[in-house]
Amino acid sequence: MQHAIVVNDLRFTWPDGQTLFDELTFTVGAGRTGLVGTNGSGKSTLLRIIAGALRPAHGSVHVAGTLGYLRQDLTLDPDLPVDEVLGIAAARRALRAIEAGVGTDADFAAVGDDWDVNERARAALDRLGLAHIGLDRRVGEVSGGEAMLLGLTAYVLNPPTVLLLDEPTNNLDLDARTRLYDVVATWPGVLVVVSHDRELLERVDQIAELRDGGLRWYGGTFSDYEAAVAAEQETALRLVRAAEGDMRRQQRDLIEARIRADRRAAQGRRQQLAGGIPKIVAGGLKRQAQQTAGRQRILHGEKLDEARSRLVEAEEAVRDDDTIRVDLPHTAVPAGRVVLTARDVVLRNGARVDLDVRGPERIALLGPNGAGKTTLLETIVGTFTVASGTIAPAVPLRYLPQRLDVLDPAASIAANAKRLAPAATTNEIHASLARFLFRGSRADQAVGTLSGGERFRATLAALLLAQPAPQLLLLDEPTNNLDLASVDQLAQALAAYRGALIVSSHDLPFLRTAGITRWLRLDRELTEVDPQ
Repeated sequence: MQHAIVVNDLRFTWPDGQTLFDELTFTVGAGRTGLVGTNGSGKSTLLRIIAGALRPAHGSVHVAGTLGYLRQDLTLDPDLPVDEVLGIAAARRALRAIEAGVGTDADFAAVGDDWDVNERARAALDRLGLAHIGLDRRVGEVSGGEAMLLGLTAYVLNPPTVLLLDEPTNNLDLDARTRLYDVVATWPGVLVVVSHDRELLERVDQIAELRDGGLRWYGGTFSDYEAAVAAEQETALRLVRAAEGDMRRQQRDLIEARIRADRRAAQGRRQQLAGGIPKIVAGGLKRQAQQTAGRQRILHGEKLDEARSRLVEAEEAVRDDDTIRVDLPHTAVPAGRVVLTARDVVLRNGARVDLDVRGPERIALLGPNGAGKTTLLETIVGTFTVASGTIAPAVPLRYLPQRLDVLDPAASIAANAKRLAPAATTNEIHASLARFLFRGSRADQAVGTLSGGERFRATLAALLLAQPAPQLLLLDEPTNNLDLASVDQLAQALAAYRGALIVSSHDLPFLRTAGITRWLRLDRELTEVDPQ
């Protein structure tokens, strides 16, 4: 069999009894496939099932070829050497022993034909912008984005025939994303990538949309997929309008048929009372009229039912994807009012920062991986102390970290929100959570059972409901775990926010939609830049 992923009659059910997939069957062959879908549709779960990290309740998953899987929540042991991550530590140790003249048969076997392992590794690191990282360094010395790239470098060095990537551009700067795009565009085998990154999805050969537990396939890139969906929706809406018109006609015909039957019955009664019709004839006419009226009601009723069914079928074809509706608190900050000051600050990584934030500024924080953007945000909120200088927030603030560890995973969404807003009523909490799509009993779901995008929504909802409401929002890579529709919705909501905003992100389209007024770049020191 050629290299492929073959899934047959798959059923997967969560421990709470909720079925995510049922009778799911598909095959993915050579080429690049973009897997898209709304948050919570099961994209990451499906990759985990294919990779063997989760067991289905029924069905089979077969991977023809060698498998590589890069998780979006990749966590590496900070004490692990880089060469261990790349899978070449044994070969390097054996090579050193041989070069020192103490090599054994086992060392020669470990090296095999890979005598240039060090050169290959450095070339692969350089391809992904990691030439500055030595093979003997520890993972704890690199940033989260660099750790993700190290995981990808391991597969570039020893390519599997089937590769699964789950949100690989999370935490990557613009240069790193460009390098990753090149890897994806030139991947020779089977590649399935889950991503909200439009630029990345323009490098795939087909799009698989996960929706309502099933997959729909679209040839071409993400732009081709959007065009196809738009055409489908135009047709679906036209069918809905036609079905609505048909149902109105059938309702009108049914009413008119009843009026005509009632008129004939009334006319017969008047004639009988006037003595113009013998009683036996009148009885026969009455029975005939009743039978005719009954047949007409049945006929028009059936037509109405058919029209109603066509309308329901047409409406089901129309997408009504829920997106988060963010009602940000009314936290207007007057123009010119000082919100945050940082004077002669030296961060723990040595970066220097001088900053004044005034009024409802919207600041984008840019910079390469490892420059200290997250360190700066966490220093502002007090997680880290400055090496020197002072940072002084002047208003209530809230921070949404990229690791999304604000909430207690064992507690429910509602309980977490209540913890941050103890004075809020149960109705207020549930009303707020409903705007983030946690309606009814979903608000009582444990945070630890949520997908990445769902956890983001829950965390943002809890922070915005918190008391006092934030006049300064700090967001660290907020779009990492959001589907494309929610990214657009969040950007629109932040554009309407009346407080001050600092967002660390590499997603330039998102930042522009959010109405950024000031662009800063952190790389040894904080400077103003023009993103153009």
